Amino acid sequence: MTAALLHADGLSVGYPGRVVGAGLSLELRGGEVLALLGPNGCGKTTLLKTVLGLLPALAGSVRLQGRALAAWPLAERARVVAYVPQGQASTFGFTALEMVLMGRTAHLGLIARPGAKDRAIALQALERLGIAHLAARSVHEVSGGERQLVLIARALAQQPQAVLLDEPTASLDFGNQGLVMRAIRTLAREGLAVLFTTHDPNQALRCADRALLMREGQVLGEGAVGQVIEAEGLRALYRAGVRQVDDAGGGLPVFLPEFETAQATKR
Repeated sequence: MTAALLHADGLSVGYPGRVVGAGLSLELRGGEVLALLGPNGCGKTTLLKTVLGLLPALAGSVRLQGRALAAWPLAERARVVAYVPQGQASTFGFTALEMVLMGRTAHLGLIARPGAKDRAIALQALERLGIAHLAARSVHEVSGGERQLVLIARALAQQPQAVLLDEPTASLDFGNQGLVMRAIRTLAREGLAVLFTTHDPNQALRCADRALLMREGQVLGEGAVGQVIEAEGLRALYRAGVRQVDDAGGGLPVFLPEFETAQATKR
């Protein structure tokens, strides 16, 4: 097994005077996808920001390539790990290419402007995600899923070894969720380490290799998705009824929240 690119051990995360989570550990390796799953307010985003160094750890350690995260200069860290925050609506009408070029900041000097090489790398990032045709389009003129792919392309323009995404399919329609999930698997096939947070166990089961389940700032389970994402564990995670439906086509189950169907109420 290859060494972990990113390793967090015994983390306590939160804010001054408020601990959000404690005793949290995770590992992320190249070529694998880790899904961080849990209900609203469980600490997923706080953990993600702490692992990225955007928030200081209250206790424990984060190591990147075996080196303490705090020892990495910001620009150097950004060349190894890229972050895609929850979907943002840009105030300015940047083109997709201009947005992706912003990812080159980690490789430029303080007042340097992107050059031909940076433009070529940005265009390549768009091509990798199948959206090169959007290069000249304003980000206000593309679909939500396409805009999210542009943000992922911006992260790729940093030329990182790992990409961390916070709820990358939030507010996206059914088809656009598929676009983003396919992009995540593409990154893993290319050897990148990928971590994403989600509320959807079906996305995690189909897109991730491993899952980490969080509730109230604690880890309830961690391991291969087929072992961790199952009905009993999801009931404990969400404290709600969960119904498992066998998927005869792909061999994977589908998990649904339990509720009385419209057909049943009409009887």
